[in-house]
Amino acid sequence: MAKNTREPVSTMQKSVYRPAIFVSLLLLPVLSIFLYQLDSFDPAEYPDKELTRREALFVPHRNAHMLRGSERLGEGRLLAPEDVAFDPKTGVLYTGCEDGWVHRVSLNGSVVEKWVNTAGRPLGIVHGLHGEVIVADAVKGLLNISSEGSIELLTDEAEGLKFKLTDAVDIGRDGTLYFTDASYKYGLHEFIWDILEGRPYGRFLSYNPSTKETRILVRDLYFANGVAVSPDQSFVIFCETALRRCQRYYLEGRRKGSVDMFIDNLPGVPDNIRYDGEGLYWIALSTGISYPTDLLQRYPFIRKVVAIMERYIGRPKIEKNGGAIAVDLDGKPTALYQDRDISSMSSAIKIGDHLYCGSVSSPYILRLNVDRYPATPTV
Repeated sequence: MAKNTREPVSTMQKSVYRPAIFVSLLLLPVLSIFLYQLDSFDPAEYPDKELTRREALFVPHRNAHMLRGSERLGEGRLLAPEDVAFDPKTGVLYTGCEDGWVHRVSLNGSVVEKWVNTAGRPLGIVHGLHGEVIVADAVKGLLNISSEGSIELLTDEAEGLKFKLTDAVDIGRDGTLYFTDASYKYGLHEFIWDILEGRPYGRFLSYNPSTKETRILVRDLYFANGVAVSPDQSFVIFCETALRRCQRYYLEGRRKGSVDMFIDNLPGVPDNIRYDGEGLYWIALSTGISYPTDLLQRYPFIRKVVAIMERYIGRPKIEKNGGAIAVDLDGKPTALYQDRDISSMSSAIKIGDHLYCGSVSSPYILRLNVDRYPATPTV
């Protein structure tokens, strides 16, 4: 047996160690306070009315384990497929990935094809009226991709202010494009700073392909995100991620040009929104709500602490219980699909008896048979 050659710590050594530990413990909070005061990041208060939440939103049906029974389409070949759009004419899914590729994917995932690379970061996708595909590219702006694969920039600014994070897009029957610029201050890789700062840099816009006019319809939004035109074309819904709500912009009638609330106090942080053609909107929830996320929204000083951590050591991961919520045409929730292990769901669309979900981090499209694994009545 080898002899232990480690010498015992002497009384004198212990007397040196103890003050050193004490000084270190004393300096740590002092240095933290100094760093906090020195850092120039200045978060704002979110609107008071958003901090006084009503009781939790009641959803009559839930599936809290949506990963059970789910499938992974294109695993390893799709790098963060953020949005998922379905072309009923060809029966093919389109999705944009972080490497710039727009992929075409069969409904069962047996075919995954690289189609066009935007040289940016394609996020929102919608099919046009004449075989084209419209892409909200976070880096490039609003793009038109012809059926042959040629790319045309439609718009990348409004009122002289460039888009920093072109996010989601939908199309009206007249060809008008409705889309969001999540933030005109922060780009895609800086999005967390927009959330932490808590100021309204987002915009909801329209683009007329005939006149080539870009208009700002609603400004001063807190991370403007998903967009969906109503089936009767009377309004457009857009999400505000930071405030956990979706608002409604009226396109016609006596309320034309006005905005009201479609659904508020969502049980998670919303991303894209899709209409399924069967009377339901599906709103992706990138993460559920927890005590830490609530504290972040309520207190700017906590957001500053997290910002400092993000800058120097990386922020703690608190995201969980992501998923998707189904909402009827009047904004009333009908079903909630979640899972503790989902933290980055960015889109959801029901096609037939399956729910297809995109992600900003996972290397696949998630598919769940909602007839076989339904949401059950909430107890």
